[in-house]
Amino acid sequence: MRIAVIGTGYVGLVSGACFSEFGVSVVCVDTDATKIARLRNGEMPIWEPGLEALVTANVAAGRLSFTTELKSAIAGADAVFIAVGTPSRRGDGHADLSYVFAAAEEIGRALAENRMKNPRAYTVVVTKSTVPVGTGRKVASILGRVCPQSQFDVASNPEFLREGSAIEDFMRPDRVVIGADSEAARTVMRQLYRPLYLIETPMLFTDIETAELIKYSANAFLAAKITFINEIADLCEAVGADVQDVAKGIGLDGRIGRKFLHAGPGFGGSCFPKDCRALVRTASEAEAPLTIVETVLQVNEARKRRMAEKIIAACGGTLAGKKIAILGLTFKPNTDDMRDAPSLVILPRLIAAGATLRAFDPAGIEEARKLLPDIVYCEDAYETMEGADALVLVTEWNEFRALDLARVRQLLATPLVIDLRNIYRPAEMAEAGLSYISIGRPSPSAPKSGARAELRVLA
Repeated sequence: MRIAVIGTGYVGLVSGACFSEFGVSVVCVDTDATKIARLRNGEMPIWEPGLEALVTANVAAGRLSFTTELKSAIAGADAVFIAVGTPSRRGDGHADLSYVFAAAEEIGRALAENRMKNPRAYTVVVTKSTVPVGTGRKVASILGRVCPQSQFDVASNPEFLREGSAIEDFMRPDRVVIGADSEAARTVMRQLYRPLYLIETPMLFTDIETAELIKYSANAFLAAKITFINEIADLCEAVGADVQDVAKGIGLDGRIGRKFLHAGPGFGGSCFPKDCRALVRTASEAEAPLTIVETVLQVNEARKRRMAEKIIAACGGTLAGKKIAILGLTFKPNTDDMRDAPSLVILPRLIAAGATLRAFDPAGIEEARKLLPDIVYCEDAYETMEGADALVLVTEWNEFRALDLARVRQLLATPLVIDLRNIYRPAEMAEAGLSYISIGRPSPSAPKSGARAELRVLA
């Protein structure tokens, strides 16, 4: 089979590379000639574990290529995937679909021209971008206007890729969702995903509108789980309970599940914030308001500000003249993505309060420099701590999980660690001589009535 993928951003590049690994002939298209030149040279425009090796191998095998020429890319393609950006639109929070519609126009013109060479050609145009309900119908309308005589169908195939584990998510997904109205389109999509049938991946076929809504609903629900456990963490701090035990206790309920029940500084990234905003806007226009999702967004933004105040309070109520060490800048580990990262709210507040910040992130420093220029960026974790009045853990990169605590104690001017990700155990920090503040957990010195709950799950 042969496909074209329009857009070489996170979704387009990962999807294209993974389809080529399935044995499909893939051409990735982008209007950015510099990006295409870099990809042809084996340079990745995004940081994603395993992606460079996957792209390199499939380019060498002749299954994956890159171009700026859309017309030649879709000639003879069984499917054309639209995987361009859908950022939040300024002013109203709705998804900006201008790139999607521009891609549809260009695809339509190319289909019309290719039809003159092959009148019987049939193509499925697939929206892979995250788009609001109704977008697929608008794409179909554009194609019908631009290439009325061409044989095509429109389908929706939302992505469920987590940054940092996107390749595994594509190769071994929880499910594949395909929205299509014709059996011809479903047949093409089944063939493309045939390798996943062999490992019995659930395939859910729906209409286009339902597929579009599944993506937004999934992200909104996960965002709600994060926000819920963050508010429970606040309650735990108030009453002396342990949020991690609470999360385990409720997560063992099969109706709830353990994932996304980790208290922290709030969610960020390229998906949850913008998708929740777009879903709220869609619901408002449909006169079916989603009050829960609206509240999730409000609470999450307040959460980030609250974390800044927590740090200031832990430092004695003032940061004037103080040096603070920051570990982690990206919204999550295993990515260089800074979009809507909690650090973008927390760190400027600390600077405004008078602090000098020294920060390190394994992958995000280059992006962070553009957004947070008033920070001293360091070469490693320990360099940030030299003479610092406090150490703040913002992102839970693996290399921050096993710091040499004796060295940390020696480097810090004040032995204070504020852990916004609950990476460490309070008792081990106390043993290392460090004052330790985490999220939703009592300090080691805090008296407790009764024994602390112990949970053991038998394999």
